[in-house]
Amino acid sequence: MPRYILFHKPYGVLSQFTPEEGSRALSEFGLPKDIYPAGRLDKDSEGLLLLTDDGPLIEKLLNPRNEKPKTYWVLVERVPTEDELQKMRDGLKIEDYQTRPCSVRILDPQPEIPPRDPPVRVRKTVQDIWLEMKIVEGKNRQVRKMTAATGHPTLRLIRKKIANLELGSLKPGEWMEIPKSEIHF
Repeated sequence: MPRYILFHKPYGVLSQFTPEEGSRALSEFGLPKDIYPAGRLDKDSEGLLLLTDDGPLIEKLLNPRNEKPKTYWVLVERVPTEDELQKMRDGLKIEDYQTRPCSVRILDPQPEIPPRDPPVRVRKTVQDIWLEMKIVEGKNRQVRKMTAATGHPTLRLIRKKIANLELGSLKPGEWMEIPKSEIHF
């Protein structure tokens, strides 16, 4: 029987089981053997990671043509204008590719997120604000590149959802097994 694990990947942890010099890895969290991440989160990103041994489900989730949404909360520098948000919604030319249209909005009210270790840098003269972004692809560091392209560097990034699966109340480093019946995509 395939297994399905929801894991809250902490900041500074690689989305792989094999550690690299100076980096933490999934192997330190007591996860079941023979499961693999269905997608990746950068070392400096946090949040929901699905791990499974169900290869067909991984393909279904990761193939961009299947348009499985991933939802992120993104702390950015400065408050984006409506025009800047619209540019992200329409899709941006980043390096050698055009991002697909996405959903992006300023979270109102702003969420109360526990501090990160190490803390995010704070500048007293610059207002930071949380956005919610939903994308259906996942190019390397795409969300960070999109916010930077509009003049709003990402300071912190937390994946909250993968399709219908939610991070919920899992704390960094915690995981829980779910039945396949809870996965709707």
